[in-house]
Amino acid sequence: MATRVLKILLGLLLAIVLVGTAWLCTAGKPLLFVASGSVSQGLCDAVFVSRVDPGRVFREQHAPLMRGIGWAIRWRVDRAHDEVHASVLGGFGARAVFRPGLGCLLMHGDGPVPEAAGFAPAFVASPFPDRPVASDDPAIRQALDRAFAEPDPAHPRNTKAIVVLHDGRLIAERYAPGYGPDTPIWAHSLTKSLTSALIGILVREGRLRLEQPAPVAGWRSPGNPHHAITIDQLLRMDSGLPFDETDDALNPFARMAFLERDMAGYAAQMPPAHAPGTVWGYSNLGYVLLGRMVTDATGGNAVNAERFARRELFAPLGMAHTVMQADADGTLIGSSGSYGTARDFARFGQLYLDDGMVDGKRILPEGWVAYSHSQTLDTGYGAGFWLNVKNDTRVPVWDAPWGMPQLPKDMYYARGAFGQYVVIVPSERLVVVRMGISLDYGDDTGDLVAAVIAALHHQPRS
Repeated sequence: MATRVLKILLGLLLAIVLVGTAWLCTAGKPLLFVASGSVSQGLCDAVFVSRVDPGRVFREQHAPLMRGIGWAIRWRVDRAHDEVHASVLGGFGARAVFRPGLGCLLMHGDGPVPEAAGFAPAFVASPFPDRPVASDDPAIRQALDRAFAEPDPAHPRNTKAIVVLHDGRLIAERYAPGYGPDTPIWAHSLTKSLTSALIGILVREGRLRLEQPAPVAGWRSPGNPHHAITIDQLLRMDSGLPFDETDDALNPFARMAFLERDMAGYAAQMPPAHAPGTVWGYSNLGYVLLGRMVTDATGGNAVNAERFARRELFAPLGMAHTVMQADADGTLIGSSGSYGTARDFARFGQLYLDDGMVDGKRILPEGWVAYSHSQTLDTGYGAGFWLNVKNDTRVPVWDAPWGMPQLPKDMYYARGAFGQYVVIVPSERLVVVRMGISLDYGDDTGDLVAAVIAALHHQPRS
């Protein structure tokens, strides 16, 4: 009897091993490469771009997302070669390499690193003081206290930075331990708003037109199903490309970001889901293609594109620590590949509050700011920014609110995953930036901004 039971157990164990092996060699293989790729990329950025503790970033950002396989992930920082390596179950290895001025690059294979030398960026002066500015208003300090508090340990906020500008002045800021005014933080989809601004600069210079068919090499033939897609539709996410950031672990965005060397090439081949201009769908694919347009218009490689961004946008604003990363094909990752400090992004928000002007110089085309927060179809999205005009419906697929109903209707904002926000309130002459690693982030930023507005209304107007 015991022998029979043992045989049955051994048979079941063998079946499990065979099924597991088959899964690892087929459907599971890309998932595990996504896991190792995301860890190596994220921790390379933590070590060499943000210069924060990679172990803490892994615990806060990666381990909770890996769920059942976190125990199987191993990572190693190679400071001698400016690399981070990661693996799952001892295999499925990935490495990310730091390139000066360009941030980290996720490598596919062991080949040479493109543009490995990077470049030495020109110094950008910050308009802010060296030390953090604390508010002298108890109500504003209390609002920041609440934003940094952790009322639910099971769902940590992990707020890292908050910056408040009023009338263009820095009136309050706060940082988590290990972070400060000079700490670049992963901006996630705040990058889309930067990309929109860079497209605007190229429009101002006459190198692109919003209504023109998108200059994507594979789309030029009139018979191509993408041929009619315009730059405007890519900015507005009504190009017809599919909603690409879903709960599926291998959604098009994850595959593009962690498995593809040429991200724009992958995006260009994605079949349209709808006719252009008819349906809104969140589109990392479209913003990677916009990043390719910026790259093509400024020299065709990562170094020239990054220099253009610094010269035309970051330097005039005093965004001293911002970097937009590129893929292995040299394309600016216009969807999600930027790092910057909360102060940097506050200056970016102020550019929009000031109608695209800095110190009397026009950065964005006249009318571009109004265009950026004009409504797309019947949604709460503009052209690179979210709006506060829709409270009757929710974002499709995500079932999330479009805006922040507790704030004025004229508010619009840039938003990125894990709780990155640049909130612009023209009627209050206010910009609030909140950045963190918040995997279960709710409506806290709306409450923060509402509290700041309430505090300002209790102060005498200057």
